[in-house]
Amino acid sequence: MIPRTLSVSTTRAAVRHRTGAVLLALAAALSLAGCGRERSAESVAPAAPPAPMQATMGYGGGGNMGKMQRQYAPQAEVASSRSDEAQGGGETALQRYLAVRQDLNVEVPAEQLADAWGKVRDLCGTLKCELLSSSLLRETPQQPGNAQLEMRVEPGDVDKLLGGLADVANVVSHTTTSEDKTSEVIDVEARIKNRTEFRDSLRVMLRDTVTKRTMADLLAIQRTLSDTQAELDAIATQRKVLAQQTSKQHIQIQFTPKRTLVSGSDGYSPMMQALRNAGDVLAESVGALITFVAAALPWLLLVVLPVGWLVRVLWRRRRAKVA
Repeated sequence: MIPRTLSVSTTRAAVRHRTGAVLLALAAALSLAGCGRERSAESVAPAAPPAPMQATMGYGGGGNMGKMQRQYAPQAEVASSRSDEAQGGGETALQRYLAVRQDLNVEVPAEQLADAWGKVRDLCGTLKCELLSSSLLRETPQQPGNAQLEMRVEPGDVDKLLGGLADVANVVSHTTTSEDKTSEVIDVEARIKNRTEFRDSLRVMLRDTVTKRTMADLLAIQRTLSDTQAELDAIATQRKVLAQQTSKQHIQIQFTPKRTLVSGSDGYSPMMQALRNAGDVLAESVGALITFVAAALPWLLLVVLPVGWLVRVLWRRRRAKVA
């Protein structure tokens, strides 16, 4: 027969063994869960420093920890936004920015040149069209007339403008060129974004009343802020110029009077051509004679008349002596 004291001690040992096994299993589960939470936290934010460094950096007080959270939070947001942009860029095609230019040369009857030029210019005023320059030279006996229009037109109204031009003039030549400005636009927009973020950070530093800064530091921040704003304004102006070049088409129209081509022979025989040329030669000869007389007449008045008067006086004296 087993003593009661021995059975009681055996039972207590078994209970302690089971309790220890349960505690070990619970500790293992908690450690695994803690590892999973730490790994997920490390994927979102940077890991905290060790305990000795926490004590020196003031992790327990919360002041420095708040500063570090504010420091790491924008970096995490920028990283997430960049990853989103990279994913979005893989799904959607890159937008292209093209600067399109069209040069047209049209012919109009000489008497309708000014009228056609005015109609196209007035048509530009009714569309989404920006008139850059215009010129008109009417025909004179010395030179033929011509006109020119230069404008920027929205892509949706280009067909309307060219249709109105075809109604009043005959298009002789039409040249279209395009220049890819995509890389320039992307570069300028990235510079605008970076400069804007830098300017905003400088403004936050100026409004910060917690951090103690000297007057020299404040002046340096203010000077850097002013230079950054000036650079940002220049980049914004460059972006506006690129927007004008890529959002509208540059169209230049040259108006010239219509000319009738004449063949070399004109259907006449060589004799008829000789008779026609004889009249031109006679006219040229008469013109040369008139030019010679006009050039020699002053010399006749200054030289020939005095010499003739002197010869006449000498001749009279000789006749008087002979008589």
